[in-house]
Amino acid sequence: MTGLTRRAAVGAGLAVGLTASARALPRVVSLNPCTDAVLVNVADRSQILALSHYARDGRQSPIAAVARTYPMTYESAEEVIALRPDVVLTAAHSSPATRAALKRLGVRTELFKVPNSWVENQAQIRRIAQAVGHPQRGETLIARVEAAMALGAPRPGTRPITALVFQPNGFAAGHGTLVDEMMRRAGFVNVAERYGLKKWGNVSLERLLDDPPEVLLAGQASPHAPTWAERILNHPALASVGPHMKRAVFAERLLYCGGPVLIETAAVLATARRQVLGEAA
Repeated sequence: MTGLTRRAAVGAGLAVGLTASARALPRVVSLNPCTDAVLVNVADRSQILALSHYARDGRQSPIAAVARTYPMTYESAEEVIALRPDVVLTAAHSSPATRAALKRLGVRTELFKVPNSWVENQAQIRRIAQAVGHPQRGETLIARVEAAMALGAPRPGTRPITALVFQPNGFAAGHGTLVDEMMRRAGFVNVAERYGLKKWGNVSLERLLDDPPEVLLAGQASPHAPTWAERILNHPALASVGPHMKRAVFAERLLYCGGPVLIETAAVLATARRQVLGEAA
């Protein structure tokens, strides 16, 4: 075999090896906006067959702009099966019929619950990164989130601030939720229990006005046509307690998911605390 022929053979072998290696990476469908957000940060683009349609909703999803550049499904078994994924990321509230169909056909699924703490969320990030064959990218994402938390943490001795997350229909997050932990890390005391909440629930406008927190971490109503549920966010009575309660924007998309959205959550909470206490950035 001549040197040229030998080099060509080696080159061909390397090309075959690289192609086989690329093929070995699992192809993935995600049916949940929270797993969508982690997936686009840890998988190769070529591995992602589809995200959930929820990921394109800017009010609910932290990756709406990016998600619009990917294929999507409406979570039906027919759509998912047609894509022939190696693994499907699902959630507890994903379509039971779709999950059952995938199970019957032997399609590998990974089920994720809403994380209640940063420790739980780290485990989920690692599971997704491992499932797509890029465990180190999971560690990189975790490090980015922890850096954002550290950057947004209050200085030692900073006075804690009472606060409540307040979303459309008065929906709020209580203790034992990931957003509650993020509030504590940023120097807030979540007073949801004051209004009878245990974990998730609704706070009436009357109860809020009777005993307001120092800061209301409030969602924003649509500027064009607020829904009935959103009208509470712009109720005139909220302005009446202005001197006693500051208001900071806390978008609804920050409420439910962990993963990369926590980077924005940490920054938003830190900004709110600095504004209330008059801290320098």
